[in-house]
Amino acid sequence: MMKYRWAIFIVLAVAYFFVYFHRVSTTAMAPDIEEAFGIGAAATGLLASAYFYAYTAMQLPSGIFTDKWGPKRSATVFIIITAIGSLVCGLSTSYEMLIAGRVIIGVGVAVIYIPIMRVLALWFRKDEFASLSGILLMVGNVGAIAAATPLVLMTEALGWQNVFIILAVITFIIGLMCWVIVKDHPKDKGFPSIEEIESEETGKPIEESTSEKIPMVQSLKLTFGSGRKFWTLAIWFFFMYGSIMVYQGLQAGAYYTNVYDWDKGTWGILLTLVGVGMIIGCPLAGFISDKILHSRKKVLVLGTLVYTIIWAVIWLMSGKLDSLVAQGIINFCFGFFGGFFVVSYAQVKELYPVSIVGVSTAALNLFPFLGGAILQSISGYIVADKTPEQFQTLWMIMFICMVVATICAFLSMEKQKT
Repeated sequence: MMKYRWAIFIVLAVAYFFVYFHRVSTTAMAPDIEEAFGIGAAATGLLASAYFYAYTAMQLPSGIFTDKWGPKRSATVFIIITAIGSLVCGLSTSYEMLIAGRVIIGVGVAVIYIPIMRVLALWFRKDEFASLSGILLMVGNVGAIAAATPLVLMTEALGWQNVFIILAVITFIIGLMCWVIVKDHPKDKGFPSIEEIESEETGKPIEESTSEKIPMVQSLKLTFGSGRKFWTLAIWFFFMYGSIMVYQGLQAGAYYTNVYDWDKGTWGILLTLVGVGMIIGCPLAGFISDKILHSRKKVLVLGTLVYTIIWAVIWLMSGKLDSLVAQGIINFCFGFFGGFFVVSYAQVKELYPVSIVGVSTAALNLFPFLGGAILQSISGYIVADKTPEQFQTLWMIMFICMVVATICAFLSMEKQKT
């Protein structure tokens, strides 16, 4: 069992690589797509956002599918749907067809993360969950980096439509591998359950069965009706990830261009450092949570506090810090401590029965994307003229949002260790 579970994790991690890859791929392909269909930046923006709207809409259904169908069936079906979406994009003869393909991709990749969370809950020990979640987020961020310069080079060499067709073939193969290798539960391979292994190792009785079934309506009530247990984390995640998306995903490039007059090559390196910071911060936060502090909340509070302080620096030093080295350090630390959000999935998972891990993690995962969509939209109005004063106002608002998030982190709950 101990070896086989890693085969399952690797297959699903490869699938998750393409979740992030598709998320940011529009940026690299935008010039070619605009030229092919004679569209402008607004239409390209809609193309990019189509993924997020579909992804957000599918978060709660992804939990329901995962708990009802199991991770194997749900992940396989939606990986294949992702492949179909890529093929539609590759064969598109109109902008509308391309949008449709992008929506299909968004629907498909939306039901990959939650099945992985259920696999981690059923195949791995509790003190491995946060570490593996961090590694998974690291793989995702590598996918995002691969969708930058490497994707630009692929697009130039092969053409954007051929790239989509190649992605469709690769994704379809991953789907087949998922169907063959992934198993819902260790018992499906004749292995003892993880709780049975832990019980034998520790001599303690089994506290909770991973085979327990809870009706869907009851699962939703248990999650959304649990007051402080759920909503402090939900509000925290809304502002935490929303502020990351405002900066890294939308406004940082315009900020450096309009306030410091730096070119794309310069600020592109700075934003890459955000991704590098996350690649290091995500798995490290999980490791600290699992192996050093043995606490989800302590790591969450620590990361949120430092991340909020970084926002204070960005706000107060807006337009006054033209040192590339200083900005590089800020951007790296922004990504590094921003990546501490990964432990929230372990925190929420442990607060509810393992049999509803799909619904509980999907419910939480709804809020970062809502935060990203809403705060990005608001930020566009705040910096409409892209003046230094407007950017400083935006950064101040993000800092205030993070003060609220920090309070929520302090008020959040975690399962007490026995």
